[in-house]
Amino acid sequence: MTVSGKRILVVGGTSGIGFGVAQAAIAEGAHVTVASRSADRVAAAASSLGGNTQGHVLDTGNNAQLEDFFANEPPFDHVLISAASTKVAAVRELALSDAQASMESKFWGAYRIARAARFSENASLTLVSGFLSIRPKKGAAIQGAINAALEGLTRGLALEFAPVRVNCVSPGLVMTELYDSLADDSRRAMFDGAAQRLPAGLVGKPEHIAVQVMAFMNNPYITGSTVYVDGGGSLI
Repeated sequence: MTVSGKRILVVGGTSGIGFGVAQAAIAEGAHVTVASRSADRVAAAASSLGGNTQGHVLDTGNNAQLEDFFANEPPFDHVLISAASTKVAAVRELALSDAQASMESKFWGAYRIARAARFSENASLTLVSGFLSIRPKKGAAIQGAINAALEGLTRGLALEFAPVRVNCVSPGLVMTELYDSLADDSRRAMFDGAAQRLPAGLVGKPEHIAVQVMAFMNNPYITGSTVYVDGGGSLI
């Protein structure tokens, strides 16, 4: 029950949760490929991670590119899909094109990769949703719907892809580069306020999510599961 020596693909591995998972996998001795749309970010992440790391430019919206990539790569032992670009606003305020683009990126991007990927024996695929799937929030209906769709896809793929194991990690608020555009004081106030409200008493970090993703990869008896790593956010 280890990823040592295994080939792992992290789509969205240049930042945030994906980067945290790549770090954890490398620490266990895995051979990691990090991928995203930006060549510069791929190169920077691969250089920062070091070890047995490769980088590859992949656009989850480009099905031909994805199919070509997997056709020319040996099967992967584990794949994590954390890449997504979404916009959140109330239904009547969010442009329909932005809502569709959000679903296109996060849901259909994961769907395309799952469809094209080639897996080795005893492999796993992990998707990333979010706790809004079960804890709706006013003004974020589109995000909750996308996350719920990913969790439903997880269960269907676990049956369809067996014996490849398919699971989903559902994070709550996580400190990532996503919030770097906020002023320092605003960002700190947001995280401090969230920590006070959450039962766990703290806001998540990428390494907290990585622990669960590594469990999905390492444990051969987990499939079709969604695990909420949200500090108790789904309870309040």
